[in-house]
Amino acid sequence: MGYPTKIQLIKRKKSRQWYINFPSAVAQAMEFVQSEIVEWIIEDRSQLVLRRRIPSASAMKKKRQKASSGSSTLSGNKQSLASLKSGSGKRQKRTH
Repeated sequence: MGYPTKIQLIKRKKSRQWYINFPSAVAQAMEFVQSEIVEWIIEDRSQLVLRRRIPSASAMKKKRQKASSGSSTLSGNKQSLASLKSGSGKRQKRTH
């Protein structure tokens, strides 16, 4: 889903300033915080990329959760496949 945004230009006697405002929905989805520093990267004349210089803690937390859940599922699948191949797919009593 895209969010159309108008580019604004403020002309002063000695300078020009260009502004692009983020729609609230985009800013909230990105979890921006006040005074956060980001950098613009020009991919080509039709694509401009905004990158966080320091990834937010919440973004890192989400990545770790996805990675850990994916690896446990993968290892669980490997164990299931191994037990099926060896014929030990039957339930065994657990002893503690």
